[in-house]
Amino acid sequence: MAPDDSAEAIEIRLVLEAIHARYGYDFRGYAADSIARRVKATLAKSGFAHLGELQHRLLTEPSLFKTIMEGLTVQVSGMFRTPAFYRAFRNNVVPILRTYPRLKIWHAGCATGEEVYATAIVLAEEGLLARTQIYATDISEAALEHAREGVYSNEVLEEAIVRYSEAGGTGTFEQYCARGYGRVAMRQDLRRNAVFFRHDLVNDYSLGEMNVVFCRNVMIYFGVNLRERVLDMFARDLAQGGFLCLGASEGLPASKVPAFGPFAPSERIYRHRGES
Repeated sequence: MAPDDSAEAIEIRLVLEAIHARYGYDFRGYAADSIARRVKATLAKSGFAHLGELQHRLLTEPSLFKTIMEGLTVQVSGMFRTPAFYRAFRNNVVPILRTYPRLKIWHAGCATGEEVYATAIVLAEEGLLARTQIYATDISEAALEHAREGVYSNEVLEEAIVRYSEAGGTGTFEQYCARGYGRVAMRQDLRRNAVFFRHDLVNDYSLGEMNVVFCRNVMIYFGVNLRERVLDMFARDLAQGGFLCLGASEGLPASKVPAFGPFAPSERIYRHRGES
C-alpha cells in the first residue's frame, strides 16, 4: 500500500521522525492508522494549535516528552485477560515446564503488570514460581512503575475474581492480594522473582534464551515489517521447544512457520522448532 501523502499524514510522520531523532524512540514502524490516531489524540490533549507546533515543542522542550510519550504508548492489560488462554497455559504448557530445573519467562510489553501477576499466580499454584525468573519489560517507565508497585483498583479485583476462576484457579484470587482504602495490593512473594525494566522491542537488545515469551496484544499495533522483526527476535531468544504466547487477535505469519509450530493455536500458543 502506498504511503498516505496528505498534508496531515506528512506532519504525523515528521512528528515521529522528531521523536526518533531527539529521544531515540522509534514509532515509525507502527501501524499507520493506529499511531496516527494516537498522535492526533495527543495533539488534542496538549492544547497546541497544530502538529507543527507539537513537533517544535517536542524538539525544544524535553520536559514535555514524558507526557507526550504516555499518550503514544498503549497501556492496556488485565488480570487473567482471556481466561481460556490461562487455562490452556496451565493444562498444556505447565506440565512441560515442570520438567526443567530452572525457568526463564519474558513478558514483553507488560504494560501495568496485571498479566505478569496472573502468570506468577499460575506458577505458584503449580509449584514452579520459586524456580522461575520473570523478566517484565515495557517501553513506558510510568507503566513499569505501576507494575512494580503491584497496586490496582478495586474494579480490577472484582474482574480478576471471576476471570481467575474461569482460568482454572485452584484457590481464591483474594488469597494473592490485600484489599484496603479502595485499592488492591498484590502479594509481595508474587514479584520476588520478577524484574521490571524498560525495553524497546523496536530498538533494544535480545534478552537471551527464554523458555516462554509472552507478547500478548502488543504486535497488533505494529506494521507488518516491524512485526516480522520482533518475531525474528523472539525466535532467537527462545530455547528450542520454548513457547511463544500471543494475544487473542494476533496470528502467526506464514513466514514464521519454520520457526514456530502450533501448540495450542486456538489460544495463540506456539512452540519454537529451533529454526529462525
